[in-house]
Amino acid sequence: MNLDESTLKSLADFAVDIARGAGELTLRHFRGSFEIDRKADGSPVTIADREAEAYLRDRIVKAFPNDAIIGEEAGERAGSSGRCWIIDPIDGTYSFVRGVPLYGVMVGLEVEGDPMVGTVNLPAIGEMVYAARGLGCFLNGRRAQVSTRPSLSKALIVATDFGHAINHSPFAPAVAEMMRRARAYRTWGDCYGHVLVATGRADVGLDHVMHVWDNAALMPILEEAGGTFTDWEGRRTIRGGNAISTNRLLLPEVLEIVKSFRG
Repeated sequence: MNLDESTLKSLADFAVDIARGAGELTLRHFRGSFEIDRKADGSPVTIADREAEAYLRDRIVKAFPNDAIIGEEAGERAGSSGRCWIIDPIDGTYSFVRGVPLYGVMVGLEVEGDPMVGTVNLPAIGEMVYAARGLGCFLNGRRAQVSTRPSLSKALIVATDFGHAINHSPFAPAVAEMMRRARAYRTWGDCYGHVLVATGRADVGLDHVMHVWDNAALMPILEEAGGTFTDWEGRRTIRGGNAISTNRLLLPEVLEIVKSFRG
């Protein structure tokens, strides 16, 4: 399915609009009083997650009734148009429940299996990052680009967890080597870390466990900003189960480290 520039822009504008609306819903609960439930994997979920996803689904179904939907909280809805909206109502729910503002509403669009549109709304800090294939990446309406740092020795690496979780994964030795080589590293994680890479404020983002709804919005954002979004094998995919974002210049060095520690 070939989408012209006008259609893609219209779809991106729609993604921004619904991400903004869902973000406003989350802010009604942010730093408020609400119950926290636990999903089967132990991760938290709140009324804000559920309300925001219901809002996103309702807007999509009304505007594009033949489109498929994949959402973190309510699963899959079949479609017949070749387009699939992939949504995460609150990426970084743990941050959300602790009153930390670095959480995001994520809306991605696949067209015949190819991620074409991505939006991340960080409502508590007033940042909206969005992109569409061939149209560029933008932060609050201004063009966004990755950094030009050419080596890890000059780079800032961000990761969801440099601690227990990532260091008890198969990637722990590679992560330790990247940390050793890097200029600095910080635990600005979840979607916020990858947004920092796309906007040139960080250089590499690492996540050892990622789902399709975590990844779908990020791939077009990183690529349209001039960067890369792959799994830890270097494959361009949103279904690899993990993710690395880079400013493109650093991808070979990062993958060389990963490969050297995995044999």
